[in-house]
Amino acid sequence: MNIRLPSTFPSLGWKLSPCLLHSRPVAESIRWSSSGSRWKQRQGRDAYARGAKVQGLKSRAAFKLLEMDSKYKLFKGNGQTVVDLGYAPGSWSQVAVERTRPNGRVIGIDLIPAQPPRGVATFQGDFLSPVVQEMVKNFILESHQNPPVGQEIEKTGSGTEEGITVDRPSYLDMERHTGQNESPASGPEGSSKRIVDVVLSDMLMNTSGNGFRDHVGSMDLCAAALQFASDTLRSGGHFVCKFYQGPEDKEFEKKLKTLFTKVFREKPDSSRKVLPEVKS
Repeated sequence: MNIRLPSTFPSLGWKLSPCLLHSRPVAESIRWSSSGSRWKQRQGRDAYARGAKVQGLKSRAAFKLLEMDSKYKLFKGNGQTVVDLGYAPGSWSQVAVERTRPNGRVIGIDLIPAQPPRGVATFQGDFLSPVVQEMVKNFILESHQNPPVGQEIEKTGSGTEEGITVDRPSYLDMERHTGQNESPASGPEGSSKRIVDVVLSDMLMNTSGNGFRDHVGSMDLCAAALQFASDTLRSGGHFVCKFYQGPEDKEFEKKLKTLFTKVFREKPDSSRKVLPEVKS
């Protein structure tokens, strides 16, 4: 488990209004890797891609979250705690940092290694692992109770990024330990304490070309994200997730409506035409 913290980690009611972002799997016939020049041309014509580059955003996906925030008021400003599941490359985390300044807390989790945006504490690990989820929950509690204690890591060549590493067991070691015991160790005062304001999930599995399989995989990730949100969101918090459309999303929406007072679905204006996306 790799954990990175910002050099300065600021200190810091369900009415719950989740937004769901979902999209259809890319058709197998679309070969992104074999059409690099066409991709570059499309990027050059894409106003959102150009805007992201000009504004220093990790990707154009930032505009989707900005649209949702403008319409549904996800972020309330100073001091909120935000968890970004599947944060890489980090554009949603960038938006969260900006919208929760100056005392917000943003925590990102992703399976793949990535340079975190400035001001974001990140975990690299498999979010579907119960041990990883427990570590994240415990970290959130500890970050509210105590300032992070650790060792500064070296600055990047640009001198613009600086963080803190925390000496903790790797999640693989903890998985092995868990296999010899009944369950992972609980965090201080119970890791289910609800102190998170916004849970974002941009997690998606790699597409297989089989639309139904991709849909089912995305729904599994949404279910895991929803369980995490159920455990950690405070009253009045928000849950946002993205998934591939299919026969199971209606049942998922029904479940959401039993947990949240408002559920919305819509397609952001900033979504690509080849990937119809709906927020709800």
